[in-house]
Amino acid sequence: MNNRFTLDRLPILYSFRRCPYAMRARLVIAYAGIAVELREVQLKNKPQAMLEASPKGTVPVLVLPSSEVIDESLDIMSWALGLNDPDHWLETQSQAQSLIRRNDGEFKYYLDRYKYADRYPEHPIEYYRTHGELFLAELEQRLERNACLSGPRFGLADAAIAPFIRQFAAVDRDWFASSAYPALRGWLQNFLDSPLLAQAMHTYQPWSKNDEAVLFP
Repeated sequence: MNNRFTLDRLPILYSFRRCPYAMRARLVIAYAGIAVELREVQLKNKPQAMLEASPKGTVPVLVLPSSEVIDESLDIMSWALGLNDPDHWLETQSQAQSLIRRNDGEFKYYLDRYKYADRYPEHPIEYYRTHGELFLAELEQRLERNACLSGPRFGLADAAIAPFIRQFAAVDRDWFASSAYPALRGWLQNFLDSPLLAQAMHTYQPWSKNDEAVLFP
């Protein structure tokens, strides 16, 4: 672990296990081997300390020992890679940005509606899935050429996007298993089976202010 902080003054990461934004932040922190104090959040009962650090109230939120607050997942990823980047993920950042923007923009829009179609009854669930598939098809084309979105090896674009594809696939597993995206399915399965994801998805009890510090990774 390449930790640059003392154990009594670690960065504090407010996180929620299933949130894809928090997941990708944890993935890169684990990849970089930067020790942080993890505080698992209950979204229906957000801790006051997190809200004071970041009033927008969404995870992830990283509070540095200097009191600087980083509350966007991509910025947290860049922070961790700036401290330690053993496989040179940052070298692919400029190429990854456009793909990540599309993931976080139009694809996330339709992912939310596909996942919670009962909240958006103006269209049937198939409508939202079909629009989300436009991004899946683009990823499939990329993965037909390379093993990963970042090239031959898992990298920044993969870590940023895989948690969202994981959610999309989970809405209707039978449909995804028979969908016309074999390269994407293989890539996702490799991600689901990876030690890095297992490390990032460890289960923690919700944090309260009297708890002892929980070290991550």
